[in-house]
Amino acid sequence: MQLKTFVSQLLAAFALVTVVALGAPASAQQINPTANSVQEQQLLDALQGQGTVSGRVSIPDQRSADLIKPGNPGWANLHNGTVSTLSIVAILGTLGLLTLFFLIRGRIRVESGMSGRMIPRFNAIERFAHWMLAASFIVLAISGLNLVIGRAVIRPIIGEGAFGTLTAWGKLAHNYLAWPFMVALALVFLFWVVHNIPNRIDLQWIKQGGGILKKGAHPPAGKFNFGQKLIFWAVVLGGAALSFTGIMLLFPAETATPADWQLFQIIHGVVAALLSAVIIAHIYIGTVGMEGAFDAMGKGEVDINWAKEHHALWVEEVEARESRPRGRAATPAE
Repeated sequence: MQLKTFVSQLLAAFALVTVVALGAPASAQQINPTANSVQEQQLLDALQGQGTVSGRVSIPDQRSADLIKPGNPGWANLHNGTVSTLSIVAILGTLGLLTLFFLIRGRIRVESGMSGRMIPRFNAIERFAHWMLAASFIVLAISGLNLVIGRAVIRPIIGEGAFGTLTAWGKLAHNYLAWPFMVALALVFLFWVVHNIPNRIDLQWIKQGGGILKKGAHPPAGKFNFGQKLIFWAVVLGGAALSFTGIMLLFPAETATPADWQLFQIIHGVVAALLSAVIIAHIYIGTVGMEGAFDAMGKGEVDINWAKEHHALWVEEVEARESRPRGRAATPAE
């Protein structure tokens, strides 16, 4: 009986040991957990040598496996520091200068008074292209500015949840409104490039400060004066730079290296900040800054007295064209 009991206890102990051995966790086994992994020193050496610490991915874009890259902190500091500061200075600085100019100069009035006689200036398709360009740029500028300074400026005011929703919708608007912006930019270029070629008449406009610094000064100008030409080329060239870099940001696989993508983003932010300052000045002079200016894009026609003071040569061309008998070609100048 005792032998039978001893055998039973021995078998039970053996079974218990077997179960414990088979069910032991991997950590209890004699396996080196770092035998097939990257050592800490290897990571430090890679970062010291400007290398990249990467993992493994199953998607075609192997660059997405990059975990740590020495250049990223420098780029982040440049983007969140220099570009953010430039954006704030450009916008607030321009608003401040325009406010000061308005307090000193006041609104530029039509000195001879409004005549009530209107002259056509821009047709419907020109105004459509202008307003599509203007509306899309404003949304792009606001949503882009939110991505640059929103976390530091807007989030503390409206809260985490509202800021997240605002940013998500802003990002969608930024991505999709880029396309009508580019279409409108191309239309504006085609419509007005012939009128915005610099010429000798612009020198007189420059010498007189465009007539906006001194009352009674009305330098001659064609359909667009030199100041408007500057804005035109700033918008065309700046818009082209924003379009190209924006496409590269939307399709990063088209960029050669991640460093190129980061460079495009910096260029995009800097150009956007400078162009925003130009557009703010343009909005000012076209609204509260100059009497009668808004009618050009608002109604498509302007008062004849306004036109004669600011675009006298263009008025002469229009009147000569209207007085010419229909069907009769203009006589070439001697």
